[in-house]
Amino acid sequence: MSANSKIEWTDHTFNPWIGCTKVSPACDHCYAERSTPSRTLGVAWGAGQPRRRTTPANWALPLRWNVHADTFMAMHGRRQRVFCASLADVFDNEVPDAWRADLFTLIAATPNLDWLLLTKRIGNAHRMIDLTMDAIDRAQAAGKTTVVRGPWPWPNVWLGATICNQEEADRDIAKLKRVPARVHFVSMEPLLSAVDLGLCDCDHGSIPAPHNAGGVTCPKCNGTGGRMLDWVIVGGESGPEARPMHPDWARGLRDQCQAAGVPFLFKQWGEFCEQDDGVGATLLCQEGDPDYHSEAAKCAAFISHAGHVVSSMDDSEPGVRYRGMLRPGKKAAGRQLDGRTWDEVPT
Repeated sequence: MSANSKIEWTDHTFNPWIGCTKVSPACDHCYAERSTPSRTLGVAWGAGQPRRRTTPANWALPLRWNVHADTFMAMHGRRQRVFCASLADVFDNEVPDAWRADLFTLIAATPNLDWLLLTKRIGNAHRMIDLTMDAIDRAQAAGKTTVVRGPWPWPNVWLGATICNQEEADRDIAKLKRVPARVHFVSMEPLLSAVDLGLCDCDHGSIPAPHNAGGVTCPKCNGTGGRMLDWVIVGGESGPEARPMHPDWARGLRDQCQAAGVPFLFKQWGEFCEQDDGVGATLLCQEGDPDYHSEAAKCAAFISHAGHVVSSMDDSEPGVRYRGMLRPGKKAAGRQLDGRTWDEVPT
C-alpha cells in the first residue's frame, strides 16, 4: 500500500519538523523519539525543547509527488495519501505559528495529494487552523505568497486523532468532530484497552445494527447511523518495550466498524500476537483449561480483557481469565485478524 513509507495506510510520510512532547500513555515508548533522524540531529523531546525544522529539500518532496499525480492514479486508481507527521505533531504548542502557516501553504499548493494530519492534540486543532488561515490570508495580501486558499475545510485534508484507550476516546472524538474536515479518522495504535467508539450517534432505536439491516432504512438518519467517524485504524505496539494488545479489543473495534459501515484498517499485531488465528482461538488461560500447562509454556505474556499483563500466570489476579500471547516480533506476527487482512480506506 505504501510508495515512500513503511506505514501501511499511507503512500508518503512527510515531517515538516521533528520533535514532540509525550502527552499520552501511547507515548510511553515513542518510536519517533528513538528514531534515527531524532538521534542524528540531536533533537530533544519535551516541553520547552526547540523543534527542528526539516530541510528545504524535504519540503520540496510533496511538490514532486503532486506533479506525478496522474501517473500514480493510472497505476493505483486512487489519489496519493501523505501522512503528516510521524516524527512530530502538527498542532504542537512548541511549534512556531509561521511554520504551521508554511505547512498549510504547502498543502494548498499540492491539491492532488490527500494530507492525513494525525494529532495527539486535537483540542488545539480548531484554534490553530483558524490562526493559520488568517496568516495565509495576510501573506497573500502582502504579496508574500501566490497560493490562493479555498474556504475551510479543504478537500485534500483528512483530520485524525490518536486514541489509545476509552478515556481518550471519550475526550477527543467529540473534539475531532467539532473541527470541519473532509474525513475524520482515528488511529488507535498502540491500542491499550477495549474501546467503545459510539460510532452510531442516532437515538432512533427501532433499527438494529447494521443501521439499515434487513433492507429497512432508519427514518431518522437515513441509514447512516449519524456516523461519528469516517475511518478507524487499529494496531498493537512494536519495539523492545511493547505492551501486548488483547485480541478481543481489536475484534471489538472491527465489529463496531462493520455494524456502523465505517472502514476499518488493521495495521499490525505488533510485538505480540494471539496463539491461534480466528474466532475459535482459545480465549481463556488458567489452571483447569484443556492443555493448560503445555499451552501456557508457549506464551511470553498473559493479558486480561481489563488490560492486566503478567509474564507468568503465577502473578495473575485470582478469578480473572487471561489470554496467552506469543512474542514472535512485529514481522512474524503480521497483520491478519481472523484470517484476513483488513485494509479498508474511505473513498
